[in-house]
Amino acid sequence: MRKYITDFTIIGKQVYNESYFSLTLQHPDRLPEIAAGQFVEVEVPDNKQVMLRRPISIHDVNIDNNTLTILVQVVGKGTSTLSKLSEGQKLNLVYPLGHGFSLEGTRTLLVGGGAGIAPLLHLSKCLSAKGIHPTILLGGRTAALIPVQKEFKPYGTIGFATEDGSLGEKGLVTQHSLFSADYDHIYTCGPTPMMKAVARYALEKGIECEVSLENMMACGIGACLCCVVDSDEGHKCVCKEGPVFNAKKLTNWIKQ
Repeated sequence: MRKYITDFTIIGKQVYNESYFSLTLQHPDRLPEIAAGQFVEVEVPDNKQVMLRRPISIHDVNIDNNTLTILVQVVGKGTSTLSKLSEGQKLNLVYPLGHGFSLEGTRTLLVGGGAGIAPLLHLSKCLSAKGIHPTILLGGRTAALIPVQKEFKPYGTIGFATEDGSLGEKGLVTQHSLFSADYDHIYTCGPTPMMKAVARYALEKGIECEVSLENMMACGIGACLCCVVDSDEGHKCVCKEGPVFNAKKLTNWIKQ
């Protein structure tokens, strides 16, 4: 798939709390096709201490308005700088990067945790457009760490799990009652321990499962080799050959 390097204009900003915000970015021309699960590499403007671009999942896409939205967690100097940007400013992106979710299955479960919730909104919309009504399970330590909630409602059945019980069922996402239903496909993105637990469950139950890995990425095109994962087929670059992988090909990673 062809890659682009383009300036986008920030036309919307939403601050959820001190940890999360989103930016809606408009392209001057029609956007190319963007698969659910792909990501962008964002150039951090006006910060000489941040040399490398930041990889960020594509949260939402509106082809009619030539816009895409990124959901960002503030974790360091780069994302802190991005959090201070305002509408009207420009952001330079390399996009769309990586391989997305397959959109297979008819009884699907989407499991997201923390910043891993980001790619699941676009995935929910893509599945809904195919006539698939997914079950969407979002988790976090507290309700505040599940920044996006109501946006999912038009596209599926939603459940929540928080470790402190402040939203939905108390406990880990893998302990949620929604896991007792019958699924033929599970998609997941979030903290590594959560994804490994979801993948193990899927493999034990014979359910197809796709995980979106979040390894450190510097280049986004497979040149720097800093995001390599130990797959069952050898070392794979998460940015180029992922970030989405079938769990059946990651048993080495799941066991680590």
